[in-house]
Amino acid sequence: MPETIEIQLKKGVLGLCVLALLNRADSYAYEIASRLSDAIDMGEGTIYPLMRRMQGDGLVETYLVESSSGPSRKYYRLTEAGRAALAAQSAEWTAFTRAVDAVVAAPDAAPPHQDQPEGAQ
Repeated sequence: MPETIEIQLKKGVLGLCVLALLNRADSYAYEIASRLSDAIDMGEGTIYPLMRRMQGDGLVETYLVESSSGPSRKYYRLTEAGRAALAAQSAEWTAFTRAVDAVVAAPDAAPPHQDQPEGAQ
């Protein structure tokens, strides 16, 4: 069964959303997952592989912070490359959403094309 457009859109913007959250403040993966769950109903299981991939790509770096309620937490922060990626992806997202909005909201300028028999005008 094909994925719904909503699922595809969420997967497509997940990295951008993580970069945007980390641009506001350093955070740990569970907190990022919770925020994205509340905002776009994205599951926790998708965040951890993404965070590892973003770290491997040099977009984020980590550091440990001691916790009074258990083991140290691994916090993520943007690197310069992460800030550059956020700026580029934000611009792409804005251009893309404007283009989609223009197509979706455009009034029909002409009736839909219907196949006509050969020779018909």
